[in-house]
Amino acid sequence: MNVLFFLTEAAPGGGTTWITMGLLLVVMIAMFFFTSRSNKKQEKEAQNMRDSLQVGDEITTIGGIIGKIVSIKEETLVLETSHDRTRIRILKTAVSRVDVKAEDAQD
Repeated sequence: MNVLFFLTEAAPGGGTTWITMGLLLVVMIAMFFFTSRSNKKQEKEAQNMRDSLQVGDEITTIGGIIGKIVSIKEETLVLETSHDRTRIRILKTAVSRVDVKAEDAQD
C-alpha cells in the first residue's frame, strides 16, 4: 500500500482522514511558531537600536526624514535636519535606522 495514497485517501463519507487533518494542523502550528519567533526577534533588535540612541547620531525616520539627534528624552528626541538648524521633535518609535553613530562621526 502506498503511504501517500493512505494519507490523502478520502474517508467513506467524503471527508478527509484524521491523519491528513492532523498533519495539516501540525504544519499550521509550525508555521505560526516560526513566524512569531521571527517577529519577536526583529522587534527586540529594533528596541535595542532605539535604546542605544545617543546625541550626535545621524538617523533616518520611518517617514524618510534624515537628521542628527540634538537631544533625547524618555519617549521623544529632537532632530536637526538641515544646515539652517531646523529642529523637529519625533517619537523614538519613529526611528527606522541609525546611519552614522556619534562616535564614528568624530573619527
